[in-house]
Amino acid sequence: MTNTETKDKDGQSFGTEGIAPMERPSAVTRFFMGVVNWAEKLNFKHAIYGNPPVYDNATFPWSKEIEAAAPAIRAELDKVLERQSELPSFQDISTDVKTISDDNHWKTFFLLGYGLKSEQNIKACPKTWEAMQKIPGLTTVMFSIFEPGKHLPAHRGPYNGVLRLHLGMIVPEAEPDQLAIRVKDQICHWEEGKVLIFDDAYEHEAWNHTDKTRVVLFVDFVKPTRFPAKFVNWALMNMAIFTPFIREGLDNHKDWEKKFYAEAEALRNRP
Repeated sequence: MTNTETKDKDGQSFGTEGIAPMERPSAVTRFFMGVVNWAEKLNFKHAIYGNPPVYDNATFPWSKEIEAAAPAIRAELDKVLERQSELPSFQDISTDVKTISDDNHWKTFFLLGYGLKSEQNIKACPKTWEAMQKIPGLTTVMFSIFEPGKHLPAHRGPYNGVLRLHLGMIVPEAEPDQLAIRVKDQICHWEEGKVLIFDDAYEHEAWNHTDKTRVVLFVDFVKPTRFPAKFVNWALMNMAIFTPFIREGLDNHKDWEKKFYAEAEALRNRP
């Protein structure tokens, strides 16, 4: 993310005004981010389904299968939430998220991050993982838990080579302005068991101004593009795991996972 906001003709910004940039001294990272800037323009130009901020679910027929799996996914989520207080805040895993979230009200439970699996978490949620295999180009899967009062300020995702899916899991009853996500100029509301697909490269913000927890299954998948963008996007996805941003996040998650499951084992073995 950069402080300088540039926009294409349809309003997709390549930066978010007012958000501090993610800065790392590594020459490799600087080179990678330069390639990302070039690739984003290719992705926009060669997008198979255009570049709307929010997609019609019919664009992705497999979304119906994801919605059909919602009850089984919810059952596994309920077990995860039995230890909600022990789940990590997003910035505990990805420290760069501190630019938009520095409290403990955005909890996560990762099954897949940037293409790398959490085998322990997948084992805890096998039906969820099975359903996710319906999604082509899957890169990230997690439960995203907004505790009461959470508000993510306006920001954009780091790269437009993926699209984002939210499957409503726990959506409290609320007035329309209390619980929502804005993507560019569209206000959307989550529904339990329903899919919302959007492009997080557009400025977006989300809020839970209720007194109850909101949970969605948060999924990123590769944006369908034509050659040459498709090839460049594939290459970048495979290079990304070597950047400091992602390596650090993976290490942080492994540390949390080791502690979380060690404590679970100790509880099971308690006389």
